[in-house]
Parts: sequence; C-alpha cells; structure tokens
Amino acid sequence: MPDRTTEALWYVGAGCAEIRNEPLAEPGPGEVRVRALYSAISRGTERLVLAGRVPTSEFERMRAPFMGGSFPFPVKYGYSTVGCVEAGPAEMVGRIVFVLHPHQSLFNVPLSAVVALPDGVPPARAVLAANMETALNAVWDAAPAGRVTIVGAGVVGALVAFLCGRLAGAQVTLVDIKPARAELAQKFGVSFATPEAAPTDCDLVVHASGTAAGLATALSLAGFEATVLELSWYGDALVPVPLGAAFHSRRLRLVSSQVGHVAPSHREGWTHHRRLADAVALLADSRLDALLAPAVAFHDLPARLPDILNAKNGVLCQLISYP
Repeated sequence: MPDRTTEALWYVGAGCAEIRNEPLAEPGPGEVRVRALYSAISRGTERLVLAGRVPTSEFERMRAPFMGGSFPFPVKYGYSTVGCVEAGPAEMVGRIVFVLHPHQSLFNVPLSAVVALPDGVPPARAVLAANMETALNAVWDAAPAGRVTIVGAGVVGALVAFLCGRLAGAQVTLVDIKPARAELAQKFGVSFATPEAAPTDCDLVVHASGTAAGLATALSLAGFEATVLELSWYGDALVPVPLGAAFHSRRLRLVSSQVGHVAPSHREGWTHHRRLADAVALLADSRLDALLAPAVAFHDLPARLPDILNAKNGVLCQLISYP
C-alpha cells in the first residue's frame, strides 16, 4: 500500500494547469526514489502541450518517459528533472541525478533511468541535460564543418552553437531577431548576427527558431549543396516552406533531426542512456548558466505558466525549484 504522497503538475485543459496530489508506493526492486531539487520547462514543446496542439498522429510518439495521462488532456508532461536519491541501492542513496521525468516533487523510477551528475555539474545547471542531448544529436546528424550558422538563439539553438563553437576550423554564427542575444553568442565564443546581417553561402544552417520566418531565413543562408537541418517542431501548425527561387539550383538538402532516435552516424555502439550521460557531462561549463532564468517555485507554476511560456518574454530555460 502507498505510504506517502507526491505532488505533480498536470496540464488539464487548453491554457490550464494544476498541481495534483498522488499516492506513491515504496520503490520496487531495481528502482530508486528521487526527491526533486530542480526541473525545467521545455518552453517550445510544453507551450504546444498546454495549448492542446499535439497532433493526433503524434499522440504516441510524443509520449515522454514516465508521462501520466494521455494527450490532449489531462497529461503530466515534462522531461528535465534533477533530484536526490532517497531510497534504493545503498551506493545510490544521496547521489544527485538527472532524470527524464515530468514536474513532480517525489517519484520512483528504474535505476537505469537515472544519470548521476559528475563533479563539476551543479544541480541547477543539470536541468539543461535534455536540451543538450537534443543539441548533441543534432550535431551528430549534421556533421558540421566550414561555415556553420544557427538560426534561433533559444536554448537548443544556443546549445548547438556552443557545441559547434568547440569544433576546430568551424566558423560559427548564431542568428536571432533579438540583438540582446549577441551577449550569449559572445559567451560561447561564436559570432552573432541579426537575420538581415547573417552570412550567406553557409555549408550548414541549423534552424531552431520554431517560426516559418526563421525557416525561410535558414534556407536563404545556405550555399551550394549545403544542408539545412530542421530542429524546430511546430505541433499541429502548417508551415510554409519556400522551395522556389534558388532552392533547386543550389541543390539544397532540407533534413530533420529529432532526439527520439540516436543519429545514424552514432547508432552503432551508442544507447540512449550513453548519449544522455554524455550530454550531462558536457554541462561542466559555467558559461551555460547564462541560459538559466531565476527559479520559480514549483507551487507557483500553475499561475506563472502563461508568462513563462510567452514567446515574447525573453526567458530561455525556466528553472523550477522544489521545497
């Protein structure tokens, strides 16, 4: 019989969320019980989930690990939590771990689902692991070299720029409509440009703005036989793609990248867990703290979500703290 309760955030209707109490049993064999310290809102995806804009065709593919309920509502959704192991194998008790889990104060998961944080990765910064995993998989998909431009300086786009900026010989530019994002590019050691001043004839353009205008910009910046890698997900929206003008004469490749599968270049020998552990280790860089917004208390989330998910508020990664 359950001997304790937990609290979890549920999306219960378009634009509406609430915190629900749930029973929690003792962890079973091979499980650990984790008490959340921090989680993070994935603003692009969770904005679509809260709005009820997950297409029916994607109801199963969009299920996050340990998700509760079903699309469209009610659904317990999220995939970026850091916590402390309270119960389980003795060697794990007291360890700080990352888990792909919805926003919840206390939960049980299989031991295989947690990644212990290495030295140098503080708990608050570790909430970026899910986005770093997406960015890492995108870099594997793209095999960047030469002139690389990333359109969209949100969390995922900025992390792609961060990773590409570490590659020898790559000339990396981060493009965004917000000039203030130039400071972020500077921190990551890459160039910055607004769309009007962005470099053209690029060898690779990664699109991560989540807008049709951004995709059009990305296509316009690609050089001859270049690749445009699409990282944005638009939910149920129909997005115009400008395939006229010089699209064919430049022999462009428009390809998608999605974290649900390990990139083909690394599929042999790489599991999802190994890739996630690698993403966590990549967070041992204090410059990445620039992506984190000041923490919002977990119990304040239902009231604060409309502002957090407002695309115009300038928030990058919204940190959530638990009591």
